[in-house]
Amino acid sequence: MSEKNMTVAVAEALDQEMDRDPDVFVAGEDVRVGGPFGTDAGLHQKYGDKRVVNTAISELALTGIGVGAAAVGLRPVIEIMIMDFVCVAMDQIVNQMAKMKYMLGGQPTLPIVLTTHAGIDSSSAAQHSGTLEAWFCHVPGLKVVMPSNAYDAKGLLIASIRDDNPVIFISNKRCLQTSTEVPDVPYEVPLGVADVKREGDDVTIVATGRMVIDALEAAEQLAAEGVSAEVIDPRTLSPLDTDTIIRSVQKTNRAVVAQEAVQFCGLGAEIAATISDQAFDFLDAPVKRVGAPFTPVPFAPVLEDIYLPDTKAILAAVREVIPA
Repeated sequence: MSEKNMTVAVAEALDQEMDRDPDVFVAGEDVRVGGPFGTDAGLHQKYGDKRVVNTAISELALTGIGVGAAAVGLRPVIEIMIMDFVCVAMDQIVNQMAKMKYMLGGQPTLPIVLTTHAGIDSSSAAQHSGTLEAWFCHVPGLKVVMPSNAYDAKGLLIASIRDDNPVIFISNKRCLQTSTEVPDVPYEVPLGVADVKREGDDVTIVATGRMVIDALEAAEQLAAEGVSAEVIDPRTLSPLDTDTIIRSVQKTNRAVVAQEAVQFCGLGAEIAATISDQAFDFLDAPVKRVGAPFTPVPFAPVLEDIYLPDTKAILAAVREVIPA
């Protein structure tokens, strides 16, 4: 075990999987120089041009390379540097990657991982700050992963590469430099299994991506006020581990769901609806949601700070569901 940030953990996962399996390769824009966020650092020097493939600036073509390679038995990891740019590749993702196995009667496997970087970071403005995970959770045939820390990122990426189905692997940009203890050896964090990051008795906070860090900060402040908050990180958004969430709500009787994405029609709405469907009789208050306002992400730092959901927003939601 050693202290690593998420950037290093992701690069290490890619290195170890490429070393283990010669069918694994990485393709994307600028991956030979380490990628835009450093998550491909050192791979080109070790594995060369054929397994670390620089592509043209065409996300549609890049994703098509991955789909074709996976269909003939390779295990591509396709990097789309900024999540907003998946818009250019949606035909390949939604109509090919997600549906091919179903349309061919389950005969082929399609072991492809599409990695991308989401979220608000340093005034990147409206076309470089998207958090669009709900789009992909709505598409049958895709698995969707969103780690909140370096330990989960490495284990989930290794599990994603070894999975025989298409996986969308989303890193939040503000999580990339956060550090935790990470094993040096390869390991898997199973897909579809949520993690209880902090146990509590008074309220359940279900948070995704960077909001997990904010939720844990909120739980610390709530503890000082005598409120015990349980924090759940789904880690895999599809398939969603609803059993862990429901068990927690049955214990705490209150729930807050936090996401960085726009609140309207987001994953938080699905989680809130699931809680209401399956644990309504246990609820002592309505489920509260925390998310971004229904507007593109602003460029100005002062507006970006107002736009971004944070610890204060989670605290406000918790105080609404817990009587004074």
